[in-house]
Amino acid sequence: MFEAIFEKMPFIIAELSGNHDQNFELAKGMIHAAAEAGVDAIKLQTYTPDTMTLDVRHGEFMVSESDSLWRGSNLYDLYAKASTPWEWHKPLFELAESLGLVAFSSPFDLSAVTFLESIDVPLYKIASFEMTDIPLIQAVARTGKPIIMSTGMASEEEIADAVATIRAIGDNPLTLLKCTSTYPSKIEDSNLVTMADLAKKTGCPVGLSDHTQGLGAAVAATALGATVIEKHFVLDRSAGGVDAEFSMEPDEMKALVVACRAAKAALGSVTYGGSDAEQAAKKYRRSIYVAADLPAGTILTEEHLKIIRPSFGLAPKHWPDVLGKTLLKGAQKGQPLVWDMMA
Repeated sequence: MFEAIFEKMPFIIAELSGNHDQNFELAKGMIHAAAEAGVDAIKLQTYTPDTMTLDVRHGEFMVSESDSLWRGSNLYDLYAKASTPWEWHKPLFELAESLGLVAFSSPFDLSAVTFLESIDVPLYKIASFEMTDIPLIQAVARTGKPIIMSTGMASEEEIADAVATIRAIGDNPLTLLKCTSTYPSKIEDSNLVTMADLAKKTGCPVGLSDHTQGLGAAVAATALGATVIEKHFVLDRSAGGVDAEFSMEPDEMKALVVACRAAKAALGSVTYGGSDAEQAAKKYRRSIYVAADLPAGTILTEEHLKIIRPSFGLAPKHWPDVLGKTLLKGAQKGQPLVWDMMA
């Protein structure tokens, strides 16, 4: 099952998040547009404001960071605005599947896992802010299904704990995503070289959950071996949406898919001596040719020979070896020089 889900590499996910503005028709339009852009999957987020926080309107329940897109918002109201109605999940997943997409979600509490199991999602995503929620991770691991987990600002110890939690329960295929948990994030904060270290330390395939603007980080991650790329998606950034500022529009997502596929194809395999496609071009290398009409018995000097294209004569490395040799029979200008012509 895991191999079938991740048949294409990198596996490219369009995250709908709350950019549907709780408009069901808009959500369906986003899925159609994502399919047309060529992504492999769409992802929802499964929560309610009550499963995320408390309805408290002061102190730490207000977004206070000066650089936050949501500064001044109350957490409860923000999650209410961004949530996807649970009754939408099944019809949206069915639509996505009818268009050839994998459809799944990030659960944010135990009730969401129970709900998603009731509609038989094929895999799960653990969001970066939830990767220290060990009871949630345990519940997801018990489903036996593949798991994608964003590491975000998690420490090495926290990542190790989360991975160990999953492995203690079962053999769920697990992919870890490098993620910078700022929205939007600066490309210079991506630190993509961490992916290789993450793979080495955990033995897991790795990828990128990308909150930067543009496609540079995703393409670079693919070139560094990312097996999964996740990007937030919106139909029209100018129309707004809770995550619109760091989400890709359809044309941008299509460009990302093309660029990531090209980056993956460019990796190829370790190859020396030229690819199969290059073999025919080898004849245009240089070699040693006769540069004048010469009679038999000529003692070859630099005046008689030239290193030129094409490559049907002796390789240039033999230049010092042929000087001073004697022609056994006459040779014409433009004739490739070979060993049996000389003594």
